[in-house]
Amino acid sequence: RYAIVSHRWGAEVNHKEMIGLMKMEEEEREEVKQRDGYQKIIKSCEQAAMDGYKWLWIDTCCIDKRSSAELSEAINSMYRWYRNAQVCYAYLNDVGESTFPTKKDDDKLPQCSGWPEWFTRGWTLQELIAPKEVEFFNKGWEPIGNKRCLAPTLHVITGIPREVLMSGMEGKSLTVAGILSWAANRKTTRVEDQAYSLMGLFGVYMPMLYGEREIAFQRLLLEIIRRSSDQSMLS
Repeated sequence: RYAIVSHRWGAEVNHKEMIGLMKMEEEEREEVKQRDGYQKIIKSCEQAAMDGYKWLWIDTCCIDKRSSAELSEAINSMYRWYRNAQVCYAYLNDVGESTFPTKKDDDKLPQCSGWPEWFTRGWTLQELIAPKEVEFFNKGWEPIGNKRCLAPTLHVITGIPREVLMSGMEGKSLTVAGILSWAANRKTTRVEDQAYSLMGLFGVYMPMLYGEREIAFQRLLLEIIRRSSDQSMLS
């Protein structure tokens, strides 16, 4: 039993820094502890402990990105890890209010279509769909709602059908084109992640080849075609 975190990356603490924290010089250690990413780890661990979980997983410090093999395994396993978590804490760092935003605010959030930036990122798509339970937190780590209660609003924001938000993708009549449409307006820092972040939704496994750029998406589509009789994405 474990909790898992979904968030927008910023000034984070990586695996090497986390395991070496106590060996650092005091000045360096204090710099790490002042980062938003460190506070994110502390606050999510506190929340997990309050909810009765012994373990919490967060990608920033739980993946050693220095190892290409570990990174590849993590990316290929990511959907399963989120699906198997008892709860996912979705941290919305640009929401200061104590309630979940129910209307677009283009003045406040002009860079992300008026909604919290979390909803514009590629990786957070599977992190919303895969877990059984998703609890949303604002900038101050106050709870502002969960996936089930917010399903009507989340449908408006993401285009994901309410039944998928309520009970996942299994057993639903979903087309490849429909699933791809949920990701159409989402962005990733690395071009390749536009493909890698969708593998779990389609049950596809591929080796990570950072540097291949748009070819990653071509490989993804070929894998989907190979595994599925659905030709909707070709229309």
